[in-house]
Amino acid sequence: MNTTRTLCFVIAALASYAALFYRLCQGRRSWRDSAYRTLITTLFFQCLTFTMGAVAMVSGCLLGVGNFPILLMHLAAVAFCISAQIILLQWAAVGEEAVRKTRFWVITGISLSVLLTALFFLADGHRRDPLDFDGSGDPLLLTYLLAFIASQAVPCVTIFRQCGPYARMTDNASLRQALRVLSVAAGILFLYSLVRVVNVLTIAAGYEIGIWKEAAASVLNALGIVALSLSFTMSAWAPSAARLVEWARTYRSYRALYPLWRDLYESSPDIALEPPGPSVSDLDYRLHRRVVEIRDGWRDLRPYIERTTRAAVGGPGGEASAEFRQAYAEAAQIRQALQAKRTGIIPPDNKDAGDFDDRDTDNFPAEVAWLTKVAAAYSKLGRAS
Repeated sequence: MNTTRTLCFVIAALASYAALFYRLCQGRRSWRDSAYRTLITTLFFQCLTFTMGAVAMVSGCLLGVGNFPILLMHLAAVAFCISAQIILLQWAAVGEEAVRKTRFWVITGISLSVLLTALFFLADGHRRDPLDFDGSGDPLLLTYLLAFIASQAVPCVTIFRQCGPYARMTDNASLRQALRVLSVAAGILFLYSLVRVVNVLTIAAGYEIGIWKEAAASVLNALGIVALSLSFTMSAWAPSAARLVEWARTYRSYRALYPLWRDLYESSPDIALEPPGPSVSDLDYRLHRRVVEIRDGWRDLRPYIERTTRAAVGGPGGEASAEFRQAYAEAAQIRQALQAKRTGIIPPDNKDAGDFDDRDTDNFPAEVAWLTKVAAAYSKLGRAS
């Protein structure tokens, strides 16, 4: 069980340090921003919380004080939760309201820290077995544990309640996503608090709790902190991640169109504005060129395209959508037209227009999606020979 808890503390600490270092790299242009400074402070307390948690699993003594790592972990967790609440205020509130609510949370955090420290020493926490901090029948220590869990649960509830309205208020897409992930993190950490309350009260009542309950609390804590770390950094890396996802989607479409483009290019080399090459630089431009060249190659084939084509062998059955059946039909027309051009046989009932039927070529994403379906059907039918 200690191995699981230690691993969860380490995972949470690594996620916290990764978020802190990532944000520190932006300090040169952001340090004058008070919200940024508060965020760095929050991540620092987050790192301290789980570093002390890992230390407490290894050693019960620090600076000559027994269970001091546990006390530091709890105090840092209080500061971390209060700072997280203040960050949310600075993201969404302005003016006197933000100042007033920030002052309230700072006073609350200081009061909680003083209360926890007093209860810790009054309950002789520095002389106790570390396992007592999982749950104890001693009234003072039980009060300490419940006060600490409440200090974690209440900010989670307020953050969860505020994230939805604040997300709807902002026009910043990446901030809106960050607030949604923050609400998920707050929900997970609130579940962690509930599990901790159940565990503490169960032990205080003299009942043994199952290993799975202890593991559940540790796992929920680690998951919540990972989600929280993502939310605190998302506004910085989300735009880059979105560009990367878009690049991958564009590259996938670019590659998917290759079999169709290749045969059309071999049939009509003049469709290429520039010699084909392996480079994927300026991918948006290359994808546009590939679509245009496929269109031009289709038009060059119009004298060889039969208006009516037999159902393609291996095409979709009756359960397939009409769009997929049409894609296979047009892929079969292209394949037969390429064969006809190779042999020089012009069908008597050919097409006099080389465009795809009923397609809005002004909607480029829709056109790429459609051509990708046709290219997939064409690849399945086999390369024209």
